[in-house]
Amino acid sequence: MEGQSTVEGVFPAEGLCVLHLFCRVTPQVDVEAVIEAAKPFQGRGGQVVMASILGHKADVGVMALAPKMWMLRELQTAACQAGLDPLYSYVSLTEVSEYADGMPEEVRNTRLYPQLPPEGMNMFCFYPMSKRRQPGRNWYVLPFDERKSLMLGHGRVGREYRGRVLQLVTGSTGLDDYEWGVTLFGRGPDDIKACVYDMRFDPASAHYADFGPFYTGMVASPKDVLASCTSS
Repeated sequence: MEGQSTVEGVFPAEGLCVLHLFCRVTPQVDVEAVIEAAKPFQGRGGQVVMASILGHKADVGVMALAPKMWMLRELQTAACQAGLDPLYSYVSLTEVSEYADGMPEEVRNTRLYPQLPPEGMNMFCFYPMSKRRQPGRNWYVLPFDERKSLMLGHGRVGREYRGRVLQLVTGSTGLDDYEWGVTLFGRGPDDIKACVYDMRFDPASAHYADFGPFYTGMVASPKDVLASCTSS
Protein backbone atom coordinates (compact mmCIF):
# COMPACT_ATOMS: atom_id res chain seq x y z
CA MET A 1 0.00 0.00 0.00
CA GLU A 2 1.37 3.41 -0.96
CA GLY A 3 2.79 5.31 1.97
CA GLN A 4 2.99 2.25 4.24
CA SER A 5 6.31 1.95 6.10
CA THR A 6 8.42 -1.14 5.40
CA VAL A 7 10.99 -0.39 8.12
CA GLU A 8 9.75 -3.18 10.42
CA GLY A 9 9.19 -5.70 7.64
CA VAL A 10 12.58 -7.40 7.13
CA PHE A 11 13.12 -10.49 9.26
CA PRO A 12 13.94 -14.21 8.88
CA ALA A 13 11.24 -16.89 8.97
CA GLU A 14 12.98 -18.31 12.05
CA GLY A 15 15.94 -17.36 14.17
CA LEU A 16 17.63 -14.02 14.78
CA CYS A 17 19.54 -11.45 12.75
CA VAL A 18 23.12 -10.97 13.94
CA LEU A 19 25.53 -8.06 13.52
CA HIS A 20 29.13 -7.96 14.67
CA LEU A 21 30.74 -4.50 14.75
CA PHE A 22 34.41 -4.01 15.59
CA CYS A 23 35.04 -0.35 16.25
CA ARG A 24 37.62 2.26 17.07
CA VAL A 25 36.67 4.54 19.96
CA THR A 26 37.02 8.08 18.62
CA PRO A 27 38.04 11.08 20.76
CA GLN A 28 34.46 12.33 20.36
CA VAL A 29 32.90 9.24 21.94
CA ASP A 30 29.94 9.87 24.22
CA VAL A 31 30.07 6.98 26.67
CA GLU A 32 26.60 7.58 28.06
CA ALA A 33 25.13 7.78 24.55
CA VAL A 34 26.67 4.40 23.66
CA ILE A 35 25.19 2.85 26.80
CA GLU A 36 21.80 4.45 26.21
CA ALA A 37 21.70 3.27 22.58
CA ALA A 38 21.34 -0.33 23.72
CA LYS A 39 18.34 0.23 26.00
CA PRO A 40 15.55 0.66 23.39
CA PHE A 41 17.13 -2.09 21.34
CA GLN A 42 16.99 -4.49 24.26
CA GLY A 43 13.48 -3.35 25.11
CA ARG A 44 12.30 -4.62 21.68
CA GLY A 45 13.79 -8.10 22.09
CA GLY A 46 17.37 -7.41 21.06
CA GLN A 47 20.54 -8.56 22.77
CA VAL A 48 23.85 -6.71 22.93
CA VAL A 49 27.20 -8.20 23.96
CA MET A 50 30.19 -5.88 24.23
CA ALA A 51 33.85 -6.87 24.45
CA SER A 52 37.08 -4.96 24.92
CA ILE A 53 39.19 -6.08 21.95
CA LEU A 54 42.92 -6.75 22.21
CA GLY A 55 45.39 -5.73 19.52
CA HIS A 56 45.35 -3.14 16.76
CA LYS A 57 42.28 -4.33 14.83
CA ALA A 58 39.67 -2.62 17.02
CA ASP A 59 38.99 -1.21 20.47
CA VAL A 60 35.44 -2.46 21.00
CA GLY A 61 33.46 -5.41 19.73
CA VAL A 62 29.67 -5.20 19.61
CA MET A 63 27.64 -8.35 18.94
CA ALA A 64 23.95 -7.60 18.45
CA LEU A 65 21.11 -10.09 17.92
CA ALA A 66 17.60 -9.02 16.97
CA PRO A 67 14.40 -10.44 15.46
CA LYS A 68 14.43 -7.78 12.71
CA MET A 69 17.13 -6.40 10.44
CA TRP A 70 16.09 -2.77 10.85
CA MET A 71 16.79 -3.00 14.59
CA LEU A 72 20.43 -3.78 13.79
CA ARG A 73 20.60 -0.81 11.42
CA GLU A 74 19.21 1.52 14.09
CA LEU A 75 21.66 0.27 16.70
CA GLN A 76 24.57 0.66 14.29
CA THR A 77 23.53 4.24 13.51
CA ALA A 78 23.20 5.09 17.20
CA ALA A 79 26.61 3.61 17.98
CA CYS A 80 28.26 5.57 15.18
CA GLN A 81 26.58 8.80 16.24
CA ALA A 82 27.85 8.21 19.79
CA GLY A 83 31.46 8.08 18.58
CA LEU A 84 32.21 4.45 17.66
CA ASP A 85 33.89 4.11 14.26
CA PRO A 86 33.36 0.64 12.67
CA LEU A 87 36.54 -0.87 11.24
CA TYR A 88 35.13 -4.32 10.46
CA SER A 89 31.65 -5.77 10.47
CA TYR A 90 29.86 -9.04 9.85
CA VAL A 91 26.20 -9.82 9.09
CA SER A 92 24.66 -13.26 9.61
CA LEU A 93 21.65 -15.21 10.88
CA THR A 94 21.32 -17.80 13.61
CA GLU A 95 20.66 -21.19 12.07
CA VAL A 96 20.40 -24.94 12.60
CA SER A 97 22.81 -27.00 10.52
CA GLU A 98 21.36 -29.04 7.66
CA TYR A 99 23.29 -31.99 9.09
CA ALA A 100 21.51 -31.81 12.47
CA ASP A 101 18.31 -33.68 11.64
CA GLY A 102 16.65 -35.22 14.68
CA MET A 103 18.02 -32.56 17.00
CA PRO A 104 15.96 -32.17 20.22
CA GLU A 105 13.68 -29.13 20.09
CA GLU A 106 15.34 -27.60 23.16
CA VAL A 107 18.78 -27.73 21.52
CA ARG A 108 17.37 -26.44 18.23
CA ASN A 109 15.83 -23.43 19.96
CA THR A 110 19.10 -22.71 21.78
CA ARG A 111 20.86 -22.38 18.42
CA LEU A 112 18.13 -20.28 16.83
CA TYR A 113 17.42 -18.11 19.88
CA PRO A 114 20.55 -18.10 22.07
CA GLN A 115 20.75 -16.10 25.27
CA LEU A 116 24.11 -14.34 25.42
CA PRO A 117 26.62 -13.96 26.93
CA PRO A 118 26.85 -17.33 28.73
CA GLU A 119 27.44 -17.03 32.45
CA GLY A 120 31.06 -17.37 33.52
CA MET A 121 32.45 -17.25 29.97
CA ASN A 122 33.94 -13.80 29.59
CA MET A 123 36.57 -14.57 26.96
CA PHE A 124 35.39 -13.62 23.46
CA CYS A 125 36.56 -14.57 19.98
CA PHE A 126 35.00 -14.07 16.55
CA TYR A 127 36.12 -15.21 13.10
CA PRO A 128 34.41 -15.86 9.76
CA MET A 129 34.97 -19.00 7.71
CA SER A 130 33.99 -20.71 4.46
CA LYS A 131 34.26 -24.19 2.97
CA ARG A 132 36.83 -24.63 0.20
CA ARG A 133 36.00 -25.00 -3.48
CA GLN A 134 39.49 -25.88 -4.69
CA PRO A 135 40.10 -28.73 -7.16
CA GLY A 136 40.33 -31.91 -5.11
CA ARG A 137 39.11 -30.06 -2.03
CA ASN A 138 35.66 -28.87 -3.07
CA TRP A 139 33.25 -29.29 -0.19
CA TYR A 140 30.23 -28.70 -2.39
CA VAL A 141 30.84 -31.63 -4.71
CA LEU A 142 30.98 -34.15 -1.85
CA PRO A 143 27.90 -36.37 -1.41
CA PHE A 144 25.59 -35.23 1.36
CA ASP A 145 26.23 -38.32 3.49
CA GLU A 146 29.99 -37.75 3.37
CA ARG A 147 29.60 -34.09 4.34
CA LYS A 148 27.27 -35.09 7.18
CA SER A 149 29.74 -37.68 8.48
CA LEU A 150 32.56 -35.12 8.44
CA MET A 151 30.48 -32.53 10.29
CA LEU A 152 29.33 -35.02 12.92
CA GLY A 153 32.98 -35.82 13.59
CA HIS A 154 33.75 -32.11 13.74
CA GLY A 155 30.99 -31.65 16.29
CA ARG A 156 32.33 -34.43 18.50
CA VAL A 157 35.62 -32.56 18.86
CA GLY A 158 33.78 -29.39 19.85
CA ARG A 159 31.68 -31.19 22.45
CA GLU A 160 34.84 -32.16 24.31
CA TYR A 161 34.99 -28.49 25.35
CA ARG A 162 31.45 -28.34 26.74
CA GLY A 163 31.46 -26.20 29.86
CA ARG A 164 34.69 -24.49 28.82
CA VAL A 165 33.73 -23.01 25.44
CA LEU A 166 30.36 -22.06 23.95
CA GLN A 167 30.31 -21.87 20.15
CA LEU A 168 27.64 -20.06 18.13
CA VAL A 169 27.86 -20.59 14.37
CA THR A 170 25.73 -18.18 12.34
CA GLY A 171 25.04 -18.43 8.62
CA SER A 172 26.11 -15.69 6.21
CA THR A 173 26.02 -17.18 2.70
CA GLY A 174 24.78 -14.38 0.46
CA LEU A 175 24.90 -11.90 3.35
CA ASP A 176 28.62 -11.32 3.83
CA ASP A 177 32.06 -12.25 2.48
CA TYR A 178 32.30 -15.67 4.10
CA GLU A 179 29.72 -18.41 4.63
CA TRP A 180 29.62 -18.55 8.42
CA GLY A 181 30.49 -16.41 11.40
CA VAL A 182 31.87 -18.23 14.43
CA THR A 183 31.54 -16.64 17.86
CA LEU A 184 33.27 -18.31 20.80
CA PHE A 185 32.78 -17.57 24.49
CA GLY A 186 35.31 -19.19 26.80
CA ARG A 187 36.21 -19.38 30.46
CA GLY A 188 39.76 -18.38 29.58
CA PRO A 189 41.96 -17.64 26.57
CA ASP A 190 43.61 -21.05 26.85
CA ASP A 191 40.21 -22.77 26.51
CA ILE A 192 39.48 -21.01 23.21
CA LYS A 193 43.04 -21.56 21.96
CA ALA A 194 42.91 -25.30 22.72
CA CYS A 195 39.45 -25.74 21.18
CA VAL A 196 40.32 -24.02 17.90
CA TYR A 197 43.65 -25.85 17.73
CA ASP A 198 42.10 -29.29 18.21
CA MET A 199 39.28 -28.66 15.75
CA ARG A 200 41.75 -27.71 13.01
CA PHE A 201 43.05 -31.29 13.01
CA ASP A 202 39.57 -32.60 12.29
CA PRO A 203 39.23 -33.51 8.58
CA ALA A 204 36.27 -31.15 8.06
CA SER A 205 38.58 -28.24 8.94
CA ALA A 206 41.95 -29.61 7.87
CA HIS A 207 40.82 -30.33 4.31
CA TYR A 208 37.92 -27.97 3.72
CA ALA A 209 37.98 -24.85 5.93
CA ASP A 210 39.23 -21.35 5.11
CA PHE A 211 39.33 -18.78 7.90
CA GLY A 212 39.07 -15.01 7.99
CA PRO A 213 40.49 -12.57 10.59
CA PHE A 214 40.23 -13.31 14.30
CA TYR A 215 39.03 -10.74 16.86
CA THR A 216 39.70 -11.52 20.52
CA GLY A 217 38.77 -9.74 23.73
CA MET A 218 36.99 -9.80 27.06
CA VAL A 219 33.24 -9.48 27.62
CA ALA A 220 32.16 -6.89 30.16
CA SER A 221 29.44 -4.33 30.74
CA PRO A 222 29.30 -1.49 28.19
CA LYS A 223 30.51 0.91 30.88
CA ASP A 224 33.56 -1.22 31.74
CA VAL A 225 34.37 -1.96 28.08
CA LEU A 226 34.35 1.72 27.17
CA ALA A 227 36.30 2.64 30.30
CA SER A 228 39.05 0.26 29.16
CA CYS A 229 39.34 2.17 25.89
CA THR A 230 39.14 5.77 27.07
CA SER A 231 41.30 7.93 29.31
CA SER A 232 39.93 8.86 32.71
